[in-house]
Amino acid sequence: MLRYTLLRVLVFFGCLAALWLLGLRDEEDMLLLVAGAAVLSAVISYVALRRFREDYSAQLAARLEERSATKRARAADRPSDEDVEDAEVARPRPTDGEGDFR
Repeated sequence: MLRYTLLRVLVFFGCLAALWLLGLRDEEDMLLLVAGAAVLSAVISYVALRRFREDYSAQLAARLEERSATKRARAADRPSDEDVEDAEVARPRPTDGEGDFR
C-alpha cells in the first residue's frame, strides 16, 4: 500500500513539475496547474502503475478474506441468539409458584 501511494504522489509531483516547466507559472494559472497535474497523473497512474494497483488489491482482498474467516470461526464457537432463546424456553418452570407473576 505504501509503495503504491508513494508512486502515485511521485507521479503527481512529476506532472506538476512538467506542467510548471511548460509555462504554467503565473499565480492565475495555479488552479489550472494543480488540476492539470491531477488529471494527467491519474491517467499516467492508471496505465503505468497497474501492476502495483493489482498487487495492492490482492493484498487487500486476502486481508478481508482472512478477517471474514476469523469472524465465521468465532461465530461458530458462540451459540446463536436463537439457541440461547430456545434454551431459555426449554428450561423447566418452577412448580411452587416461585417466579410466577400472576
